[in-house]
Amino acid sequence: MFFDGYGYHGTSFEQIYRCYPASFIEKPQIESGDKIIMPPSALDRLASLHIDYPMLFELRNDAAERVSHCGVLEFIAEEGMIYMPYWMMENMLLQEGDIVKVKNVTLPKGTYVKLQPHTKDFLDISNPKAILETTLRNFSCLTTGDSIMVAYNNKKYYIDIIETKPDNAISIIETDCEVDFAPPLDYKEPEKPIAPLSAGKAAVAAEETPAEEEPKFNPFSGTGRRLDGKPLNYQPPPVSSSGSKDQKSDVVNSQSSTASSSQSNARQSQGKLVFGSNANRTNETGKVICCLTPTC
Repeated sequence: MFFDGYGYHGTSFEQIYRCYPASFIEKPQIESGDKIIMPPSALDRLASLHIDYPMLFELRNDAAERVSHCGVLEFIAEEGMIYMPYWMMENMLLQEGDIVKVKNVTLPKGTYVKLQPHTKDFLDISNPKAILETTLRNFSCLTTGDSIMVAYNNKKYYIDIIETKPDNAISIIETDCEVDFAPPLDYKEPEKPIAPLSAGKAAVAAEETPAEEEPKFNPFSGTGRRLDGKPLNYQPPPVSSSGSKDQKSDVVNSQSSTASSSQSNARQSQGKLVFGSNANRTNETGKVICCLTPTC
């Protein structure tokens, strides 16, 4: 069966057309949706087929291996031509007059779609959900991988369709569809401020830091001297700095007892006053010895 020189055959609709943007036909309203304008011969062929309504089509650009889906708004285009939204031509990498294959399809009703705005400006709109719902009323279907255009307040916002369920292409006519948003493409995670160390963490860090060893105090590390200026008969052994405090105290005690006994004997013979001596109260010279120990 042929219509105006264009051949249609079989039980499905499949035809090749040259595509042009909507500005060529002065139909700017189709830019806000996903519907195309087809020639009258396409309507005649579709009416003779037992196809499902609403009419949905697969658009294929074999040169760029791009596929999308759309609906139809009117059948008033010139034969051999179709008019498309410009954003749809951009998705499919089509230029004015390029060849596109159009085929009627049946798509499942959508249950889920995930969208990702190109810029975070879209989220700054006072009510982006309401704007999106209004825009999607002009759409018949959605295809994973497409980028749709949302016009609002004289500005165009582009949104990627990154996931659809139950299939890669879904119908959104008269269906309840869950919509989810991914972070915008230009969104950046805010830098987390460096928190100061708490008292507990600071204490743990201080404990982990090895403390420098302080020099140890070694008492009685010098040599003894007599009060009368005479040399000592006993020379104490040198004290090791690495010894323990107990060893040092033992050496000092032994030195003190030995020195005191020798000094006591020497001084007693010369009639000197000796403090802390355990000697007798009188000596050979007959001088008095002062004892300040509790045993005296």
